[in-house]
Amino acid sequence: MGFKMGIVGLPNVGKSTLFNALTRTAAAQAANFPFCTIEPNVGEVAVPDARLDTLAGIANSKSVIPTRMTFVDIAGLVKGASKGEGLGNQFLANIRETDAIAHVLRCFEDGDVTHVDGRVDPVADAETIETELMLADLESIEKRLQNIIRKVRGGDKDAVQQQRLLETAKEALENGQPARTVEVDDDDVKAWKMLQLLTTKPVLYVCNVGEAEASEGNQHSAAVAAMAAAQGNSHVIISAQIEEEISQLDDDEAVMFLEEMGLAEAGLDRLIKAGYELLHLETYFTCGPKEARAWTIKEGTLAPQAAGVIHGDFEKGFIRAETIAYDDYVSLGGEQAAKEAGKMRAEGKGYVVKDGDVLHFLHSN
Repeated sequence: MGFKMGIVGLPNVGKSTLFNALTRTAAAQAANFPFCTIEPNVGEVAVPDARLDTLAGIANSKSVIPTRMTFVDIAGLVKGASKGEGLGNQFLANIRETDAIAHVLRCFEDGDVTHVDGRVDPVADAETIETELMLADLESIEKRLQNIIRKVRGGDKDAVQQQRLLETAKEALENGQPARTVEVDDDDVKAWKMLQLLTTKPVLYVCNVGEAEASEGNQHSAAVAAMAAAQGNSHVIISAQIEEEISQLDDDEAVMFLEEMGLAEAGLDRLIKAGYELLHLETYFTCGPKEARAWTIKEGTLAPQAAGVIHGDFEKGFIRAETIAYDDYVSLGGEQAAKEAGKMRAEGKGYVVKDGDVLHFLHSN
């Protein structure tokens, strides 16, 4: 599995420009007016991982298949979206389908690009977005509480649990706190996720700065960094302009361009890494002469469930996993050498897959 990140923000903050650059398409129209993105645009990108190429080289793999990340460019938001202003209802519905939210915040000064509120204040912009999501959640909670009253009175255990969780979320939201701040007991985690509240989505702030500020940021991105730290969220600094230019270059030219700009890596790489950390994701590999492939899993995933990412039958018929740590595979020069050196291990159903594991699954199907 990869993961799906919704790109949200006020109109004219650089969302669609960033989306175009990240997905290397022109599917999203980037224009200097609100709502130029009417329908959510979906694009998939390969997750860069130098380890995969290294493994493929050692195994002489004919094909290299990276894991994928999906970006969803969602229509611009304005104040009042929770009440249907602008493209509010559509915006809110599309967010529910994502795993995480990337708030793109305008951290650049440019008199030629209008701001919907006539000023550059990324912290205030973030608060506008968060407020609209919180208001939408409150409205949703009120409706749900009304709809389950009869079931609660009838003693329906699921309804009683749902009511308790909804009221807990409502209290947090009414106190100005997003639902993600609520601490949920293990017994309630599944039911909590089923509520699909917008403000339970993990948030990554994307500071869109000018080209000259891409390496160090500016006072606007510093303000966002302070806000993110106070909330326990994370942020990345990206120049959508630079990403757009990079997307038009071949790999060698892109590396040279980044070096000239004083950047160690492209914004896409930083954004994906931040997204993986945000969602507690990691990567394992399968490798052989036919193909070398990367697979994305949640931290703490057990071997049978990791096998299920490849195919459901692998999980159902799981027997064992043969695993080699990435460093051992590389330092010893491949699977056979690692096996002869005693570095290939047979692991059962209770094995927690580690980031970088090179795995081969044995199954009965």
